[in-house]
Order: sequence, then C-alpha cells, then structure tokens
Amino acid sequence: MLQELLVAGVAVGSAGLVYAGVAARVVKQYERGVVLRLGRLRGEVRPPGFTMVVPGVDKLRKVNMQIVTMPVPAQDGITRDNVTVRVDAVIYFKVIDAADAVIQVEDYRFAVSQMAQTSLRSIIGKSDLDDLLSNREKLNQGLELMIDSPAMGWGVQIDRVEIKDVSLPETMKRSMARQAEADRERRARIINADAELQASRKLAEAAGVMSEQPAALQLRLLQTVVAVAAEKNSTLVLPFPVELLRFLERAQVQQVPTQPESAPRQPHKPEQEPRPGTAAEPQPEE
Repeated sequence: MLQELLVAGVAVGSAGLVYAGVAARVVKQYERGVVLRLGRLRGEVRPPGFTMVVPGVDKLRKVNMQIVTMPVPAQDGITRDNVTVRVDAVIYFKVIDAADAVIQVEDYRFAVSQMAQTSLRSIIGKSDLDDLLSNREKLNQGLELMIDSPAMGWGVQIDRVEIKDVSLPETMKRSMARQAEADRERRARIINADAELQASRKLAEAAGVMSEQPAALQLRLLQTVVAVAAEKNSTLVLPFPVELLRFLERAQVQQVPTQPESAPRQPHKPEQEPRPGTAAEPQPEE
C-alpha cells in the first residue's frame, strides 16, 4: 500500500513539474505579455518577469516595447513644380499600448511601413524641389504628423521621421550645376567691379595729392624702380611720365633770370657816295 502511495505521489509530482514547465513563461524587461484566453483578451498586460498561463487555453503574445528603426523604401514621385525625384526616409517608432498593437491591427510593423510610404508620396507631391533640398526639417515634421495620426489608434507612437536622400535625374543635376556656376560667376564679376570702383576712387585721390605736390610723382617713380630692381631682373623697363617732364620744364622756367629791357637802337643809314661827273654838294656850315 505504501509503495502504491509513493508511486502515485511521484506521478503527481512529475505531472505538476510537467504542467509548470508547460505553463511557465518569462517576459523580458523590454517586452509586455498579452494573454488571449480562448481568443479573448484576458486581464491586463503581463509585466516583465515570470508569469503562468493555462496550457492549451491561454495564448501569450509578447510585444517588443523598444524603439524600432525602420527604413522606408525609396519612392518615386513628381514634385509640385513638375520635377521627378526619388526620395527615401527612415522612421523611428515604438509601441505604447501592447494590447492595442495586438488587437487593433494585424501587423503593426507592416501597417506603419505602408503608411510611411503613402505619406512620403503625398509629401513629395505637395512640396517643391527647393523645399525637399533645403527645408527638410519642416517636411519631416509634416510627415511625422501624417503617420502619427492613424498610428495612435494602433497603440504605436511615431518618435521621429527623417528624409535621408533625394535623388535627382542627371539632366536636372547638370542644370542645377550650371545655374550655381552662373550665379557664382555673377557674384565674382560684381565683386571685381566693386574692387575696380574702389581702386579708381583711391587712384583719383592719389592723383589729386600728386598734382598738389609734383615731387611726389618722382618719389613714386623711385619706389617703383626699387620694387622692380628687387626681383633680380637683368632688364629694367622704366616708364617716364609726361607729367614729370612738364614739372621739370616748369622748374627750369622758374630758374631762368629775367633780363632788363634796353633802349631801342636807331637804324644806321649808310653814307651815299657821289656819283661820277657830279660835284659834291657843299655841306652847310653850322
């Protein structure tokens, strides 16, 4: 009799161990457990740690609560200014309600991916090319709002959406490159013209100073000679300004002394010789 009791006790213990092994579940720290008993939601969401379910009756589904990084496939679209582009993005989201993520949607990951693709196409059609290239922060916020509105009913929260790359056709790239080159050339010409204007004004001021002091022109010429001679040249071409000649001429005229005016001389009349055969006329006596 005792032996039968021991056998029965061992059998019951073994069955209990088998039941505990089948019914025992472990929920990780970053997960939440949703229990469906005979197809219906049972109680609250199971927290992390050890938990028990009824084998064959309960079904435990674990939901990851971490932030999920999902790339959005590149989408082809036409912008509002009729430019064909190819845009891809990345989306960051997490589950905030495990029960809704299991009950309200069949596959929340696939649903968020499809919603992100359709929203990205919509953003491309509503935006200009310049906005896609330079104003991405505003487009990211609009894209996030478009995806987050339906995702809240699925127990999913959109954390962030980023547009990664905008691919343009080769013809458009060449056109933009030519436009940028032309704009830079225009700015370079404006800068050069402004520099020439400033230089001409300074030269005009310098010419005014040199006209007041002609010796300054000679000093400037000597400075030019020194600068050219410092290059170790074998031949020196020295320009000689006309203003320097005029200055030297004026200086020479100022140095010539003025002569006093003399009395006008009487013209000398030659004496007339007497003709042959005629007597000389007597000179009157004084």
